[in-house]
Amino acid sequence: MREFRKADRLNDVHYEVRGPLLDEAERIEASGQRVLKLNIGNPASFGFRTPQVVVDTMRDRLSDVEGYSSSRGLEEARQAIFDYESGVKGIPNVRMENIYTGNGASELINLVMTALLNDGDEILIPAPDYPLWTAAATLSGGHVVHYLCDEQSNWYPDLDDIRSKVTARTRAIVVINPNNPSGVNYPPEILQGIVDIAREHGLMIMADEIYDRLLMDGKRHTSIASLAPDLFCITFNGLSKSHMVCGYRIGWMVLSGRIELGADLIEGINTLSSMRLCSNVPAQSIVKVCLGASISSTNDYLVPGGRIYDQREYIYNALNSIDGVSVTKPDAAFYIFPRLDVRRFGITDDNQFALDLLRRKRVLVVRGTGFNWPAPDHFRIVYLPDIDTLRQAMEALADFLSDYHQGA
Repeated sequence: MREFRKADRLNDVHYEVRGPLLDEAERIEASGQRVLKLNIGNPASFGFRTPQVVVDTMRDRLSDVEGYSSSRGLEEARQAIFDYESGVKGIPNVRMENIYTGNGASELINLVMTALLNDGDEILIPAPDYPLWTAAATLSGGHVVHYLCDEQSNWYPDLDDIRSKVTARTRAIVVINPNNPSGVNYPPEILQGIVDIAREHGLMIMADEIYDRLLMDGKRHTSIASLAPDLFCITFNGLSKSHMVCGYRIGWMVLSGRIELGADLIEGINTLSSMRLCSNVPAQSIVKVCLGASISSTNDYLVPGGRIYDQREYIYNALNSIDGVSVTKPDAAFYIFPRLDVRRFGITDDNQFALDLLRRKRVLVVRGTGFNWPAPDHFRIVYLPDIDTLRQAMEALADFLSDYHQGA
């Protein structure tokens, strides 16, 4: 019989859904042992509940939203998105016909990459990044060029590095703000610098702003598209994290600025959007209530006394107290990206580091190179678990690192 193999275009796509680390974690759990999971940003796994008003709205609307919607989405959902992105966030030149709902922002990122990139086209994506961006661009035939975010400058994008990596084949700059995995929110002056580079070279800007409502310490989010009315911009957003609805699968994208510059691309986007018929219609029914009112049960997590805020404070202090570990304090989302002293610990392979930590201490983290960071000296922690769980994990990590040397 003929053997069926994956398509060749997948050979260069690296997106770690499975792997030795997760396989080992499942084996340990199957043996009856507990694994302290600090690896996935799924609030529901850690006791965060969807606000009741959201659950009630979807339940009550089920009979009203049967069948397909338009390929762009329900008008009421897109109207709420329009009011939020153009009104609250100040994105200019937004029109209703240029708002699309999706089964999460991830689907729309894949869709746009497919519509935009020809083989060999270059796209600038940050390092570290949310790895879906690199995988989606690569799958679409694009060549990803990673620009560095500077840990010594609060993980802000290095504007000189971006500028040095623009070539005649560069099509777009991707900005992930607030950033996953660093948890940092970028100030307007950094965003303006990126806009200036895009303007100079005639580039599109793509902005992943999924965490724009998960800010702490009085920080304010600036949408980069609001600074670029003369450029073609696509802004991606959604409700999964900000409203604790992971699994509902509702996100959106907004095309703005010089729309006419993307006329042909929009034709391709419309074709691909129509091919998948529409996004999850019941989930679209919650957009208006989520964006049209402040849901205090979510906002209250982000201030002193709230779970996310207090857990952020604990994990930051705990990590900085461990010899050989340093970390920048995040001000958004629920991720932190610690740095390891690789000379002290002899680390040359961060996947092996994560596997050793899991096997010896039953603590599961994500290696930094999984976020397209170029060196094996970082790992990501999700600090959604309660403080008791985080304390157990940090005590285990400190004990592990007290005598760890890779390969010893």
